[in-house]
Amino acid sequence: MSTGDGVAGQWGGTDVHFGEEGGRLTYGSYLRLPQLLDQQRLESDPPAHDELLFITIHQVYELWFKQVLHELTASRDAMLAGELWLAEHLLRRVHTIERVQTQQVDILETMTPQDFGEFRHRLSPASGFQSVQFREIEFLSGAKDPSFVRRFRGLTEAETARLHRRLDEPTLWDAYLEVLRKAGFDTDSEDSVRHALRKVAGDRSQYAAIWELAEALLQHDELAAAWRARHVVMVERMIGTKPGTGGSSGANYLRSRLDLRYYPLLWNLRTAL
Repeated sequence: MSTGDGVAGQWGGTDVHFGEEGGRLTYGSYLRLPQLLDQQRLESDPPAHDELLFITIHQVYELWFKQVLHELTASRDAMLAGELWLAEHLLRRVHTIERVQTQQVDILETMTPQDFGEFRHRLSPASGFQSVQFREIEFLSGAKDPSFVRRFRGLTEAETARLHRRLDEPTLWDAYLEVLRKAGFDTDSEDSVRHALRKVAGDRSQYAAIWELAEALLQHDELAAAWRARHVVMVERMIGTKPGTGGSSGANYLRSRLDLRYYPLLWNLRTAL
């Protein structure tokens, strides 16, 4: 039954109310659902059934990339401010998101090569290689590559500015080195950083927060590598050795990125322990 601006009733014997606040803010308006659900525009004609899945998965990835950038930026800033507990907490959240990103490949693989082939030709020259947010994550994590900005001509002015800003600002590794410096370690050379890392690893009772932060950075690195490995296998399963829609070498390019490590000194530390 109606009660003013709201609607009351019973579900399973429990009183429920909808719109008690006069409809000033609703679930849909808060999340901007009409705008969000209008963004899945198919290019195929007639519509290919699996194109909606393809678009949805990649839009979800970009939303997660946005969140990851939000958390990584805040984690870096927390390290620079000496708030090590907060920096680690935010990195742990990123780890959970990264696991979800890898698991999402399973959904994409419910699409067969034949299904993908129905609309793949409509994607050219668009390519996942062009994801600006993904490049921002790599730059912020420590793998800065100015050549990407020079090579990619489809960037908007705003996207170019964002990437240049990421190239100019401190990385997560820069922030971690600042943590070591504040703890009294010399970080002027790779050898001095190696010595500092061995000291931290050898005395975890004294340097517990610094050690756990290093482990959180390494976990971020490992999960990023796991996503790249899962991604390349999915691409090979879907299109074999065909070139990418954006003109890249497809799976061959992706395989060339499998050895990328954000924090090689943290990996090398394992050999010294």
